[in-house]
Formats: sequence, C-alpha cells, structure tokens
Amino acid sequence: MALIKTKHNRRSFLKVSAAGGAGLLLQFSWFSGLAQSDAQPEDIAFDLNAYIRINGNGTVTIFSPNPEIGQNVKTSMPLIVAEELDVAWDQVTVEQAPLDTKKFSRQIAGGSQSIRAGWDGLRMAGATARYLFLNAAAKLWNIPAEDLVTEEGMVKHLPTNKTIAYKELIDEASKIEIPEEVPLKAPKDFKLIGTAVKNVDGVKIATGKPLFGLDYMEEGAAIAMLIHAPAFGMKLKSFDATEAKAMPGIKDVFTVDTSLQNPSWADVNAFNELIVVVGESTWQVMQAKKAVQAEWETEATAESTATHLEQFASVFSKGKGEVARQDGDPDAAFANADTVIERTYFGSFLAHNTLEPMNFFADVKADSARLIGPIQTPEALRGSAAAMLNIPGDNIHVDMTRMGGGFGRRLYGNFGLEAAAISQKIGAPVKLIYTREDDMTQGTYRPSYTLKYKAALDANKNLTAFEVQGSGIPSSPVFADRYPAGTLANYRAENFGIDTNISTGAWRAPRSNFTAGAEQSFIDEVAEAAGKDPIDFRLELFDNAIANPVGERNDYDAERYAGVLKLVREKSNWGTEIDGVYRGVSAYYCHNSYVAQVIDLVMDDRGNPVVQKVWCAVDCGIVVNKEGALNQIEGGIVDGLGHAMYSQLTFKDGAPEQQNFDRYRLIRNNEAPLEIEVFFAENEIAPTGLGEPGLPPVAGALASALYKATSKRYYRQPYMILEQETAILG
Repeated sequence: MALIKTKHNRRSFLKVSAAGGAGLLLQFSWFSGLAQSDAQPEDIAFDLNAYIRINGNGTVTIFSPNPEIGQNVKTSMPLIVAEELDVAWDQVTVEQAPLDTKKFSRQIAGGSQSIRAGWDGLRMAGATARYLFLNAAAKLWNIPAEDLVTEEGMVKHLPTNKTIAYKELIDEASKIEIPEEVPLKAPKDFKLIGTAVKNVDGVKIATGKPLFGLDYMEEGAAIAMLIHAPAFGMKLKSFDATEAKAMPGIKDVFTVDTSLQNPSWADVNAFNELIVVVGESTWQVMQAKKAVQAEWETEATAESTATHLEQFASVFSKGKGEVARQDGDPDAAFANADTVIERTYFGSFLAHNTLEPMNFFADVKADSARLIGPIQTPEALRGSAAAMLNIPGDNIHVDMTRMGGGFGRRLYGNFGLEAAAISQKIGAPVKLIYTREDDMTQGTYRPSYTLKYKAALDANKNLTAFEVQGSGIPSSPVFADRYPAGTLANYRAENFGIDTNISTGAWRAPRSNFTAGAEQSFIDEVAEAAGKDPIDFRLELFDNAIANPVGERNDYDAERYAGVLKLVREKSNWGTEIDGVYRGVSAYYCHNSYVAQVIDLVMDDRGNPVVQKVWCAVDCGIVVNKEGALNQIEGGIVDGLGHAMYSQLTFKDGAPEQQNFDRYRLIRNNEAPLEIEVFFAENEIAPTGLGEPGLPPVAGALASALYKATSKRYYRQPYMILEQETAILG
C-alpha cells in the first residue's frame, strides 16, 4: 500500500472545519513541498493551492485555482481528487477560484506542468478526505476502520453491507485528527483515472454560455482600443485626434504609458506608450481609430527579415559559439571522419494567433481595482498593476475567465495592465479589446531560429560525432542535454544570440517547437547516409545511452524514449510499403513526456501533399483523462503541421508584413490529417505534460515524408513557402 504524507513542509497545510449545513471544508496545498520542475525558465511550474468542499447534499465542490486555457485541467485536476476521495464523477462540481495567493499561493498556467506538479498533492487531498470519512464511520459505529471500505461517496461495513453517506458523516469527520500519512489507491484500483471524461465546461462552451474574457462586460463600462507604433523601434512623436473625438459615441482620445520601473519576466512589451480611443461601442471605436492622425519617430534600428538572415549567417561564420556542453573530442572525430554531413535549418517568427484576441476588463478606483479577463499569470498581473497604479496588491482583485487559447501569449499580461491604466485615467470601468491587427503587430512572438547540425560517419557508417550550433533572435533554441547527447562519445552544443528590439516570448513548446523538426529531419538524413532504417538508427543510439550513457546531465530516459519509437513502429506497421504512400518518422522528448509519430502522406492530383494519417505513440506516465489527453495530442499535431507547412511572420523596416489572416497562413480544415490514431504507453509512472509535447515532433516526420514524396529535403519552415518569398530566405 502506498502512503503519502499529509504535510509536506512548513508552507503546506491541510485544515479541516465543519461548515454547518454547507458541509466539510478541506483547505490544502496542491503543490507545496513537491519537487520543482526541471523545465527551462519559460516552462517553469509554480506552486498551486485549492479547496475541496464536501457539501451537505453529498456533492463535492472543487475550487480550481489554475487558469483554464483549453488544456482541460479544470476537468483533470478534480478527477484526481475524486478518484482518491472515492466519489462518483456525477457528484462533483467544479468552480474557478479567484486569484488569492493567501489561500492558493502562486497560480499559473504554463509549461504543461499542472498535472505533473499537482499529482501528489491532489491525491493527498482526496485520500485525506476519504480517511476522515472512513474513520468517522468507524467511530460512529464503534467498529474497526479495517472492516470498512468506501465507494461512490459512501462508507460500507463489509461484514454487514451497512452503508452511510459522506454527507451524514460531516460533523463527525471534522473531529477526526489528520494523521501524518494516509494510504493512496493502487493504480489497478482506479475507477475514474484512465477513463474518458467530458470537459466540465463542454456544454457551456457548445451552447454559448458566457465563459470567456470577451464575454465579460458590465453595464455602463466603456469600450477602449489602442494604437501603438506601426513598427518596432519607433515611438510616438505627436497626434491629432480632433476628427476622431467628433465622431459618434467617442468619449475621449488620449495617451497612456504602462512602463514599469522594475518589470517582471511577464512584463514583455515593446510598446508601452499608446494612444487610446474610448467610446460606447466596438464599431464606433474601431472607426475612430482610423481618424486619429499620429506622427511617429524612429528611436532604434528598424529590423527586416533580410537583415535577420544576414545576422544569422554572420554569427555562424564566427565558427565557435558559447559551448553549452562538450563530450569527448568532436574536432578530432570530424577530422578523422569518412563522411561529414552538415545542414542548416531556419524558422521564422510566429504569432500566437489565439482564437480570442487579447482583451481585459478593468475597474480602477482611488485605492482598489478589479481586473477580469483571460490571463495565464494572474499573480504577475496583479503585482505589475499594483506597481503601475500605486495601489496595494491586496486591494487589487484579479478574476480569471476561461481563455480562447493561450499558447504562451497570455503569460504576458500587458493587455491587462493597459486596461487598468485606461480605467484609472478615465475614472470609470472599461473593456479593452484588441483587433486581430493589434494582436499580430504587438509582438511577444515566437523567436526566429537557425540551427546548424554536423555529423561524422566512419568508414563503417557508424556515427562518431555530432555537433549542434543554435542561434535565435534573441536567443538559441538548443537543449544541450537532450538527445542525441548521451548516445555517443563525441558531442558538442553551442549557442549564439542576436539582439533585437522585436519582443518575443514563449510559444507552445518553447524552443522545442522548432528544434524538434530540425533535429529529427537531420537525424533522418544522417540515417540515410549511414544506409540504415531511420527507426533502427535512432534505436541504436538509444541502446548506447541505455547500456553506456555518456555524461551525467542527460535529461531524458533512454528506455522510455526508445519505447515510444518501438510502439509507433509496431502500431503503424512500419516497414510495410504501400504504393503512393510516403512515410516519415520522428521522436522527441519535452515537458517530461515522450512522443513518437509516423506520418502517412500522399500527393493529390495537383501535386499537393495530403496527410492521410498520423500515428502517434505517447509516454506521459499515467493518463488521467483519456478524452482530454487525446484532445491535447490531436490538437498539438494539427497545430504543429499547420505552422510547419504554412505560417511565418516576416519584417520590413521594423513592421510585420503579415497583420491578419489574409497573409498569415494557418492550416485549413481540409488540410488537417484525415486520421490521427494515438497510443499511450501503459505504465504506473506519475503523469507528465501533455499540452505541448504532441506538437514539436510532427514537423520532422512531415519533412521526412515530404522528402520521400518529392526527393527534396526541407530546411526552412514553413515548408510550403511562397515562391516569391524564397529569394528573401536565400
């Protein structure tokens, strides 16, 4: 029997109190005292708290403090509690908690870490509540607790089949002392975990109930929109709003400045000085924006994609970058190699393009503020708002709405700050709304990246050395301690950085979203040069890492990594040739999970590629909710395919050339895979991330399948780049 401590450290707690007719309230720490994630800074997982309430009517309410951005944690986290509590799922209701760090500690959605970081704490909370009810019944009936079991919110006496509902034990349970340890269920006894459970907000979403930030409005609140500089490196010189102010419904036009003296990591914003148009309706404000005459002046270099490419070439011409890791003597191995393969891969900037544009509601008073909207980092927003508004943080209340997509963009809360600044300026509540053009030109993009790979083969076609050099605007995408590090004796990873005034930030699976496609494409090319099957070639390297790993900092488990490759090989019947079907494979590790994918691709009558099927094997440990897990993996695959094939953001004179979907290409319904089949490795390892790991590897499998179909290697994303843009990229 597994046991878990009910108290992790001095910061964690589990408090029980009878709440009269309302029921039994358990206050507990989900994440306190748990091991921190080994993710990168942009992926870091934060502590999280919540409440369970056992209601007098027998239902269980769980207040979920984690922002919901479509990753389905609002369903999966309560499911874990319900499992250990041993209640039926139809007895559970879920409510979104407000930001309250005195009760909930830090609250964030990012890095695919919510379930992984919360697993032990959530189970502890449910198991502790179950323990209280079990022992309350034992005390009430004056019998040994060992003779009792629980099921679906009831305590049952095995010898007599006598039962009593949790709701009837509330008062007695509140008097039971909490032990230092409580027993957990064995995975074989799970009744809810591992099943397919529908999204708790699903019906509300499908029927148009107000859940999202754009839905939220209060009577009498004004509508506001912004005008920022038309290019990075520019600032406002002057403006004339005479015509705009005279238009119907327009209340005022003015400027705000959201600059902070000590900005946090979440305060990424290239445009702090803004023109604001305030009016009665969205349409009126949009029209008035066009009538504002603004003059801008240059304060920094106006960057262009052509210049960026020259900068990439320049840094690589230096030869050596900052060495992040070196094993053995790569230089000697390359000098003695029979064959050296060298390839360079490029990826453009990308916008987040959430379905719901940025928006926020703010009502700022002299000594308090209410901020309501879609934000992944509510605590950071509150801290920044307190500094900007000069209002104590305890007097700033942030409520989280459901988000129509985040993908990392809503980690950075500039739009919440802007709404607060506007409300303070006008002395009234306001709803700030971005247009799509505002959103796509504001910044906080996925950085542009370049990776240069080099591999050495000896006379027997064995891989003897591997080198990766990475550069990005502004920083490198290289993960120095990931595969193939640890699989061979001679290895080196180097980084270069390039300064920029274009603001960048986390984008779904930061760095991995580009690195996986480039790395796996190159591995395929090396396997071909070695005359080996691409899966066999990868497995040989993993065998090396399993039997004799090189170095001590390898951040992956070679057996689990190899396991997903073997699983996808089996399920896809890899090696079976089908006329007209071209196959590619890839495998990647990120956010503590392992994913391998095989793509079946055909060419249509017009010579366009069609992804017929994606086979996907995933090892994320225990799958909490199969429906949510499938949604995350399938969505990641479609997202990854679309951006690898079609999406790019280019710059000219500091301005993005794509400002809406007429020029920024996303995948369309008829371009999505005709079929996706996902297989989860079965084990009893604690669950890991799922929101991001399904996206990165698909670009590599796609590039390899395209090569089989066209005999052309793809080194630049997006792969389906327009002919007239080829010259820009060299």
